[in-house]
Amino acid sequence: QLQLVESGGGLVQPGGSLRLSCAASGLILDYYAIGWFRQAPGKEREGVSCISSSDNSTNYADSVKGRFTISRDNAKNTVYLQMNTLKPEDTGVYYCAVGSFIGTSWYPDVYDYWGQGTQVTVSS
Repeated sequence: QLQLVESGGGLVQPGGSLRLSCAASGLILDYYAIGWFRQAPGKEREGVSCISSSDNSTNYADSVKGRFTISRDNAKNTVYLQMNTLKPEDTGVYYCAVGSFIGTSWYPDVYDYWGQGTQVTVSS
C-alpha cells in the first residue's frame, strides 16, 4: 500500500528549529521528485522546497531560502525538511508530495501522491 507519512511538526518559538520527515512505503522515493508544501489557515497551499529525482537539484521559495534545507536518505526511503530560524509566518500544515516528472515543480497538480500533513506552529 502506497503511503507518505509526515512527522516532526509541533510548536516552536520564533528562531527555533524543526526537522520534518516524510517516510514512504509502497514506492521508492529515489525515483521521484519530492516537494514540500505548506498551507496556512485561509491561504492557498504554497510550495516551500523541492528536490529532483535525477540529480537531486533543489529549489526553495524565496521566503525560506537560507533557512530551510531539503534532503533525501535513500536508505531510509525518507525525505527531510530541516527548518531553522523559524518565523511566525512559517506556521501552517506541511505536506510532502511525490511526482514522477523530471526536474522540480511548484505546481501541486503535477504531484501524484500526498501525505496527510503535519502541523507546524511558530509562536511565542
